[in-house]
Amino acid sequence: MNTYIDILPEIKTALLNKLPVVALESTIISHGMPYPKNVETAKLVEKMVRDNGAIPATIAIINGRLKVGLSEDELEYFGKKGMEITKVSRRDIPFIISQKIDGATTVASTMIIANMAGIQIFATGGIGGVHRGAEKSMDISADLQELAKTNVTVICAGIKSILDLGLTLEYLETQGVAVVGYQTEELPAFFSRKSGLKVDYNLTTPKEIANTIQIKSKLNLQGGIIIANPIPLDYEVEFSSIEKIIQKALLEADKNNIKGKDITPFLLDKIEKLTKGESLKANIQLVLNNAKLAAKIASNM
Repeated sequence: MNTYIDILPEIKTALLNKLPVVALESTIISHGMPYPKNVETAKLVEKMVRDNGAIPATIAIINGRLKVGLSEDELEYFGKKGMEITKVSRRDIPFIISQKIDGATTVASTMIIANMAGIQIFATGGIGGVHRGAEKSMDISADLQELAKTNVTVICAGIKSILDLGLTLEYLETQGVAVVGYQTEELPAFFSRKSGLKVDYNLTTPKEIANTIQIKSKLNLQGGIIIANPIPLDYEVEFSSIEKIIQKALLEADKNNIKGKDITPFLLDKIEKLTKGESLKANIQLVLNNAKLAAKIASNM
């Protein structure tokens, strides 16, 4: 694997010495928000990880190289190219490498590359899932299959609220993936702390979560764990309010025949416009909150 992967020396040393490392994705940089806000946010998230006792490892593909940790110049390069960069999931990785181009890693591909490097903890915004209307479109995120097979714990603010939350939970149960609420028995719904749906387990401390991950590893049980961490109360958008906005965005997506991997960035952009930027502020705060918890979990491993 050393043929294709570049690990920053600081991260390599940390992994060799069993120091806490937290993986971070790069789609949120390239496709999540415009430049320079994307780079500013990426640096804030990395700082949050450091401030809470762990080393950040932002994962991306640059010129066909799997990057575990980005330099400041690489972060800037990635942020400036933005939407020009190909969004990469599991199926895309060998093609992006062979063509020596850039790739923004999704939850699935970040998990894969983190696992290759030996990183067990990954912080992101929200995971993908079963799309609304999937009974017709069969649109189900590759994130869910990756969670079933790759041994990385994902700290998130729940399932992205643009998705079918109930069906996503059913799918995860079928795949044997536990959904754990951090200090909550209710599934957070990305922008909202409430969804009306229950998580499988409620764990209340980073140490308790770390202990569970270690036991799962010792039992050699394959797959990841989802740690659903509610958005900070001050930045929450009420579920019923965001649902009305999502419905408007979905109608426009359907009208314009937007599907597949284009649907999520379209909907998030539309929601940002309809909320006059409030959803972007909430998105940044929930990612920072997840990075903080991820670092604390990694520090207890």
